[in-house]
Amino acid sequence: MADVEIKRKTRLSRKEAGERLMELGKALTGAPTSEVEFDGDSIRFAVADEVKWEFELEVDGDEVELEIELKWSHAESSTESSTESSTESSTESPVEPKRVRTTRRGSNGG
Repeated sequence: MADVEIKRKTRLSRKEAGERLMELGKALTGAPTSEVEFDGDSIRFAVADEVKWEFELEVDGDEVELEIELKWSHAESSTESSTESSTESSTESPVEPKRVRTTRRGSNGG
């Protein structure tokens, strides 16, 4: 089990969701310690200089799910692990997006 885990689920407008993503982006590009405020709560956390990025878009019928996951470690990296990480990323094959077949319904675009 994680040492700390914070989960929040809420319904937002598209604009509000975009604003939250921009706020998180600003926090990540600032100092190594990021702070974001959501729903009246302030959350502060330290972010490593390098993060692992995962992006997933899944379409299942009328439902669309977009997931963005960032992972990092606070463990001190040695020269060996740094070399291993760069080798891993350079030999890693690019991720191909899942092909999704779409069909149009009716002539009014809906």
